[in-house]
Amino acid sequence: MIAQPIKPQIPAINRLHFGAAYYPEHWPSDRLEEDILLMKQAHVSVVRMAEFAWSQLEPRAGIFTLDWLDRAIHKLADAGIVSVLGTPTAAPPAWLVEQYPEMMAVDEYGRRVQFGNRCHYCVTSPEFHQAVQRIIGALGERFGSSPSVIGWQLDNEFNRVCYCERCKQVFHEYLREIYHSLDVLNEAWSTAYWSQTYTDWSQIPLPIGSHNPGLKLAHHRFVTRSYRSFQRLQIETLRPYLHSEAWITHNFMTWFGAFDHYEMSADLDLASLDYYVGKGHFDYHIGGASIDAVRGYKQRNFWLMETQPGHVNWQTINTALNKNEGRALAWSAISRGADAVMYWQWRPALNGQEQLHGSLIDQSGQPRPFFSEASRLGREMERLSPLLANSHVKAQVAILYDFDSRWSIESQPHHKDFNYIHLLENYYQVLASKNLEVDIISADVPIFDYRLVIAPALTILDEDRVAKFKEFVRRGGHLLLTARTGVKDRNNAFLPYRPPGPLASLTGVEVEEFYALEEPVPVTGNWFNGNSELWAERLRILADRVAVIARFGRSNGWLDGQAAITVQVLGIGHVYYVGVQLDEIAQYEFFSHVLKSANLRGRETPDGVEWRTRVRMNGQEVHIIINHSQSTKSMVLPWPAYEHLSNQIIPPEVQLGSYAVAIITQEKE
Repeated sequence: MIAQPIKPQIPAINRLHFGAAYYPEHWPSDRLEEDILLMKQAHVSVVRMAEFAWSQLEPRAGIFTLDWLDRAIHKLADAGIVSVLGTPTAAPPAWLVEQYPEMMAVDEYGRRVQFGNRCHYCVTSPEFHQAVQRIIGALGERFGSSPSVIGWQLDNEFNRVCYCERCKQVFHEYLREIYHSLDVLNEAWSTAYWSQTYTDWSQIPLPIGSHNPGLKLAHHRFVTRSYRSFQRLQIETLRPYLHSEAWITHNFMTWFGAFDHYEMSADLDLASLDYYVGKGHFDYHIGGASIDAVRGYKQRNFWLMETQPGHVNWQTINTALNKNEGRALAWSAISRGADAVMYWQWRPALNGQEQLHGSLIDQSGQPRPFFSEASRLGREMERLSPLLANSHVKAQVAILYDFDSRWSIESQPHHKDFNYIHLLENYYQVLASKNLEVDIISADVPIFDYRLVIAPALTILDEDRVAKFKEFVRRGGHLLLTARTGVKDRNNAFLPYRPPGPLASLTGVEVEEFYALEEPVPVTGNWFNGNSELWAERLRILADRVAVIARFGRSNGWLDGQAAITVQVLGIGHVYYVGVQLDEIAQYEFFSHVLKSANLRGRETPDGVEWRTRVRMNGQEVHIIINHSQSTKSMVLPWPAYEHLSNQIIPPEVQLGSYAVAIITQEKE
């Protein structure tokens, strides 16, 4: 049973915000004024504070020292800088751990985690919950009504899965709620296999490594339920104290897979993301997908709560972004619906695990070279806020991201390199290269406003999903299904049909067999030639109106000459079944034809140049064009334009220098 969402509020977005994570508790109080002066130079409008400050906020149980934070909030507000406060629950203090050692999480090997890291708590611990309510209540009472505190971030990057005995007991309670009886559970999980039949709830383990697929999927859902319950505890404690415009968020990590982000986002006012390139450089063809995904969590704009100012400290080689690359990345995020860009962090502490991570000013308190680039971005965001605030991204293409299907495949990949996210990105990068807006949304939300829907490896099917797809195609939608679709039910058990199961009437094909590939298999298409890498499915045609788009070449004998990709036209709707994972060139050629058939043409730009669009409330389109390369690019606009960064009318022929950004409309406001 999915918990009903707490009714969130829609935040009032009256400007773009620029800022950084700020930790005044690390420094003498007289440093605050100097930091504020530097923030004003950088056009900082918001800071995030206190998400790791529990020991400074509550040095002993029930004893609160909040004046230092109050002073910082007021001093910043006097300078025109607002605050987002983090609940400090990601860093339980030593005195709390000493008082309740059983609140520490246990890893899959049965070891209690060590104090001194982050998120070291057991998310189901009642002792921890009581302490959380106490500290959040104190913060809410003191700061919740302050108009200078515009938002709250709950915890920080939820990430740990606990295997303690308490979690096991709570898991059993969850299973009783879902399945009601062991007979139902045993049948759903086919526990007669390997003599796994349970006669008491207490016999069911927390799955470690390879295990029953039904058990593993149920445990993933339990982890989601546990974190959502913990998140709701914080929201319900905090919300009564907040002024009417204050919002609540959590900062999710890129493609993190321990819990369902769509379900977690349901109770939040807005979603936010921590996005880091890490090693190497930003590639909008791939990196853009994880940024677009966070917009899909609530299907509206979001905050980029953390991103890297130059370099990180946790990669094997912590390379720095090129000069002006960070600014280009930030504008790429804004073009995708980010209403704020915040760097982690303002200044590094003199000690701690993240000493070598990038920052805007260094340990001496002086601006680093990246500071000037960040300041330019802050100035631009401040000036263009009236143009971009309250604008949004409008897409005609959706990619369905399904955590159940991802978890199912990850538990039984069948090929070590088959990766659910990589398959999603294979389709996304073609869309990005054609500058088509795309929403990455849950497989369980309405899809009828889209022209094309891609469902990568939608392994898990139920009646609601099938009915929705049929209605979408009946209305004239174009639906693309890939390999590993329609294999299992909601219990991760095989459907009693060949894939794509109950979608066979839509596709007009069924999968006779699947093959994990050691070597690529040639694929010959009507308009492309290439190879299937990693995976191949032999398709049997079920209907006369099915057209074969591509066939396998000579390989293992079983696949030779068999159908690999098909399309069935139903009225004006199209249903593609793609039983292959094509190489990059063939994927581009194949999918480009699909887009053309759906009348989705995008915008042509030189290699390395992306063109994204946000739509204002009055319907005006604001176009953000970014050169993500170090070389100058030439392009021709379809019309004369007004460029808002330079405040001038520009001719159709434009030159974009290294990491240049142009923000244009067809006419000046």
